[in-house]
Amino acid sequence: MKRIIGILFAIIVLVSCNSQKVYSNFDISYSRSGGYAPVYENLLIKDNTVHYSFEGEGKKIKQDFKISDEDLKKLNTILSQNNFRRIQEDHKKLYDNVTTSINIKKGPNEGSKTDASLVMPNFKTNWTNITNAFQEIITNNIKK
Repeated sequence: MKRIIGILFAIIVLVSCNSQKVYSNFDISYSRSGGYAPVYENLLIKDNTVHYSFEGEGKKIKQDFKISDEDLKKLNTILSQNNFRRIQEDHKKLYDNVTTSINIKKGPNEGSKTDASLVMPNFKTNWTNITNAFQEIITNNIKK
């Protein structure tokens, strides 16, 4: 009996650890979270595989899909054209704000940026262009 319980416990631990793997193994991530009515949205890209999840507004969506090399190239071009690495974050304190975070782990745009305390005014257009590119990927591939 103890052996069966031990095996079940080991299986549960392995399954729970493996389910978090998708959230740590990515090249590009885009996430939005927070607000008065909290919203949690994640777009994780590894090679050409994309994992998308959304929870909020009474909806819960999880979907995996493939992204073309052309779309990946377009995203990287937008990141480069809008100087992703040079975007400066402000340091104001904001509360109950929907925050967007972008992490790039691979390539010439490698870096991490967030608008948790807003983006400096002279970089707002760049930030908007970049976040719009991610929203376009979501809009074109997710059936809500």
